[in-house]
Amino acid sequence: MIVLVAPFLMKKNIQGVAIFPFLLLRNRNLLQSQKFIQHEKIHFKQQLELLWIFFFLWYIIEFTYHWVQLQSWEKAYKNVSFEKEAYANEHQSNYLQNRKTWSFWKYLMK
Repeated sequence: MIVLVAPFLMKKNIQGVAIFPFLLLRNRNLLQSQKFIQHEKIHFKQQLELLWIFFFLWYIIEFTYHWVQLQSWEKAYKNVSFEKEAYANEHQSNYLQNRKTWSFWKYLMK
């Protein structure tokens, strides 16, 4: 994981973005948050599973679908299956060791 602090790249409500192998942060203090780091590591795993480019294509399609349906950027973001998996498991420090391949799939229809 290569950490870059880039506050100028982030909208004010975005704290960080995982783009394997980079972790772009709004503020270096976020590295102190195990929950935040775990969340982003889950995204790294998802990106590797989908060969990076397919993760981002899927993310954009799913986000757009939810955004049109819900008419809210925040609600669309929270309903993306990748985000659902990351938020649901960001408190579990051993999640990635026990995670099955394509685990985000079960969050697709939730």
